[in-house]
Amino acid sequence: MHNVRVTRVQLRPVLAEAIENLHAAGVPSPRADAEHLAAYVMGVERSRLLLSPLIGPEQLQEYRALVARRAQRIPLQHLTGRSFMGEIDLEVGPGVFVPRPETELLFAWALAHLEAVRHDHTPVVVDLCTGSGALALALAHARPDADVHAVELDPDALGWTRRNAEQRAAAGDTPIVLHHDDVTDPYLLTELDGFVDLVVANPPYIPDGAELSPEVADHDPHRALFGGPDGLEVIRPLVPLIGRLLRPGGGAAIEHDDSNGGELAGLLAADGRFTRTVEHSDLAGKPRFVTALRTD
Repeated sequence: MHNVRVTRVQLRPVLAEAIENLHAAGVPSPRADAEHLAAYVMGVERSRLLLSPLIGPEQLQEYRALVARRAQRIPLQHLTGRSFMGEIDLEVGPGVFVPRPETELLFAWALAHLEAVRHDHTPVVVDLCTGSGALALALAHARPDADVHAVELDPDALGWTRRNAEQRAAAGDTPIVLHHDDVTDPYLLTELDGFVDLVVANPPYIPDGAELSPEVADHDPHRALFGGPDGLEVIRPLVPLIGRLLRPGGGAAIEHDDSNGGELAGLLAADGRFTRTVEHSDLAGKPRFVTALRTD
């Protein structure tokens, strides 16, 4: 019997080929995506990818198949099945909104707000339109002392939320409380009125008819994206809800489209229960989320 020699090949030219293919397909971040997929196939961290300079034939076949699918503009996170928020990773896939890197900035503000407030009680956090559970679970991981509630209406998304919540609880994080409810319900969470320290929200906020990349338009659930003609259809009823939930000095962070941040700030001002309203920009310098505090 002859030994069959399995030939491994150099990774660098394979990566270069993948980057070129993804660039030609219009993928916005071809190098990063090519490296993420290679790291996924090879089972290493992206930062350590080139410490493994050779790739085997089976891995090469899998890698090229994944690159071909990414070139069809299937989201990177759908190919790997994972996304991230804060210090946790999450399962994502068809039927749930893929968390964006920009939301990390909102998460950082939310965590800083909780750290800055002296608590003589258990901190209470509410995540409205939780989707995959990204913000709620990342906050519960970072603040195991907090009582975190997450609200989601869509049953498909809620399936992902439950899966991620179970995984985080099994890993030792404080379990969150899931609510299968509508954030536009004026009677939502009345049992928490005046007891909440932090509300975060990443609601559907894209104006109807806006142009979207294929990754978003063809793969993210539209009910998680679009917020009516001006993008504020879901946000408007959130403002009185947040004003009702927050205790004095409590903070809110609401993500929005880059076209309607001024309108959101105006809604908070018109409500009369908020102060220190601040507009925050995303990684591209575009207005992305508004924060405010509940008046005393």
